[in-house]
Amino acid sequence: MRDPSTSYRPIRHRQTAGFTLLEMLAVIVLIGIVATIVVRQVAGNVDKGKYGAGKTQLTTLSQAVDSYALDNNTPPQQLQDLVSKPANAPNWHGPYAKASQLKDPWGHDFGYKYPGDHGNYDLIFYGQDGQPGGTDYNADVGNWQ
Repeated sequence: MRDPSTSYRPIRHRQTAGFTLLEMLAVIVLIGIVATIVVRQVAGNVDKGKYGAGKTQLTTLSQAVDSYALDNNTPPQQLQDLVSKPANAPNWHGPYAKASQLKDPWGHDFGYKYPGDHGNYDLIFYGQDGQPGGTDYNADVGNWQ
């Protein structure tokens, strides 16, 4: 007779746990939905930040125009005069601004008009679209506001 402790027992294979194709597709769809929500939130915050930076940059550029006007008794004819000396500026002590400061956070030129409609000069940040008019992040902001 055989010893019961050494008796033959059939080996049972466990079924390995795994995911079905349907479960994997459901997870991928959920990840896609969450990623879309996150990207929209982040993109909105980036635009909000750029718009705020553009308004701040408008103020800084306006101060540079004022400094130029104090030195030369008149605002510059164009914004480029803040970066390089024009022929008609005998007391130019610049540069008053860097060339990169003449562009808004979206890479558009600031609007400038001398003489201005709202003051000695008009400096305008056109917003995200870089065009006059608009609402939300496309709204214009002027140095007179």
